[in-house]
Amino acid sequence: MLQALDLRERTEALLSRDLAGLTLLGCQLAPEAHLHAVASGAVDFPELPNTPFQLHRSTLYTAEELFDVFEPGRPESYADCFDARVYAHFKATGGDRPPSILETLARSLHDHAMTDGLEQLLADGANGEPREVVAIMGGHGMSRATDSYRDVAGIARTLAQRGFLMASGGGPGAMEATHLGPWFADRSDAELDEACAMLAPAPKYDHPQWLSAAFRVRQRFPATEGLRERYPSLGIPTWLYGHEPPNVFATHVAKYFANSIREDGLLTIATHGVVFSPGSAGTIQEIFQDACQNHYEKGGRISPMVFLDTRYWTEVKPVYPLLKQLAKGRAYDRWLTITDDPAEVVTFLEAYRAEAG
Repeated sequence: MLQALDLRERTEALLSRDLAGLTLLGCQLAPEAHLHAVASGAVDFPELPNTPFQLHRSTLYTAEELFDVFEPGRPESYADCFDARVYAHFKATGGDRPPSILETLARSLHDHAMTDGLEQLLADGANGEPREVVAIMGGHGMSRATDSYRDVAGIARTLAQRGFLMASGGGPGAMEATHLGPWFADRSDAELDEACAMLAPAPKYDHPQWLSAAFRVRQRFPATEGLRERYPSLGIPTWLYGHEPPNVFATHVAKYFANSIREDGLLTIATHGVVFSPGSAGTIQEIFQDACQNHYEKGGRISPMVFLDTRYWTEVKPVYPLLKQLAKGRAYDRWLTITDDPAEVVTFLEAYRAEAG
């Protein structure tokens, strides 16, 4: 199988071969090479016209691709970026209910490519072992100016340094903090504190300088050499919530059209734990999706659930007592915990790693 390759300069080589059984996904071929491939019995899946995104990408996205023409000094330039162009197309073609079967096909093929790229990333751990994934969930409205934001960033940074692949929904708030931490895995506490101070004046994603502030942090603290390979982090956002730009600190971005696939998939890949920082309805939905996977041991295993902020999860949104009652007598009961101490989060997840082998 060949995927997303420009083969127009290989026409002579293609014409000289029997291409029976070959599958071409989104490759560019000269007309005569395409005719020869089809006549030989190859299957050629082309890109579809009038779509601003590739159907058959061979890799996940990067922030540089999503924000290809963004200028920090011109926040309005986001509207011209690839990410915004795709969201505009998403809305113009029916949002989450497109009437065109070609549009639904295009989106499905794109999301299939995202899943393929994601699985490649997850399989590519140290010594050929699958990566050990920890996800952090929490509200998109978490302010950059809060202690909670800094706590999440610190937890994610430490876990990345210990070899975990950090994952989140890829958006603002607690999700951004999840990726800010690994971005600073090679840097000091003081440098992470300085970054948080730079971000704080634009505390939430609806602030006109939210994206610009993040790019200024990247300019002040560029990715260290080998960061993408040694401390990768995975954001999994969706164009369903395209009014919230993805954050710019994730090294790998699997952006989906189908939010249901993205949400369930994020919890499924978090084989070494999910940390729930304060959040609202979306986070609570994720808590019980995760609990359901653990309750019935989906995939033949359970994954730790860590709740950060005792008062929030026992009084403000008293989910934790109910969950403990639900888990009583089940294997995952002992892998539920609640704490206010970021260090305890790391200790708990490392204890699970040691026991899981």
